[in-house]
Amino acid sequence: MSSNLRISRINKELQRELALIFESRIKKESVKTIIITGVECSKDLERAKVYFTALEARKCPGILKDLNEIKGAVRGLLAQSVKLRRIPALEFVIDTSSAYGAKIDAILDSLGFKQDYRQGNNDDEQEL
Repeated sequence: MSSNLRISRINKELQRELALIFESRIKKESVKTIIITGVECSKDLERAKVYFTALEARKCPGILKDLNEIKGAVRGLLAQSVKLRRIPALEFVIDTSSAYGAKIDAILDSLGFKQDYRQGNNDDEQEL
């Protein structure tokens, strides 16, 4: 159990540091627009999947290509800012969860759920 807590803390720390690196230390403009949505490290810290998205989802495949070109440099910058014995190899993955959520919202809207279900407001509950 403590191992899971440790990995969870490492994931959050890596996510925070990667966001700072992309915001301030990377010069490539296309990469500056990404949002790091999560990090999943393996238990042995050999690999880390870095999930990202961009404000314009159609640009994500191009950004992924750019990220893969600079991942060695990003790993080096990460090693300077994080105190870990081993810095994991980075694997960048496009996070599709927001697109999936938008698709579910569209389906619910098409089924007639026009009420504000996203806010938790339900007209039936207000009548009680």
